[in-house]
Amino acid sequence: MKTNPFGMDLGMMNANPMLAWWQQQWMKGVNPMARMQAAWIESLAEAMEFEAQFLKAIAESGEQMNECFKTETPCTPEQVQACYQKLVQQMTDAQQKRMEHAARLSHDFRKRLWEEI
Repeated sequence: MKTNPFGMDLGMMNANPMLAWWQQQWMKGVNPMARMQAAWIESLAEAMEFEAQFLKAIAESGEQMNECFKTETPCTPEQVQACYQKLVQQMTDAQQKRMEHAARLSHDFRKRLWEEI
């Protein structure tokens, strides 16, 4: 016997369309909560990804700063300043990108929720 996606056999659906309609509505009522939770989890995953990218930029900045001081000859103040300015610019760019993602994340989350509702 064939069944529909809701578990009812086709004969029962044809015999009692009200029961079939009720079962479809009942299944739809359960799914929005799960879809909203999935939207929240997707947003959380994106936020974690952005934070991981920022932490990676911080780690790379620390490595580059270490490389500036790890030369055979002592660094001149001008070399240290140039290296530091480059690193500050990279960190500023990374922080700016992080803030843009954070600002967009709230909007994306609301959009996902409305799509699920």
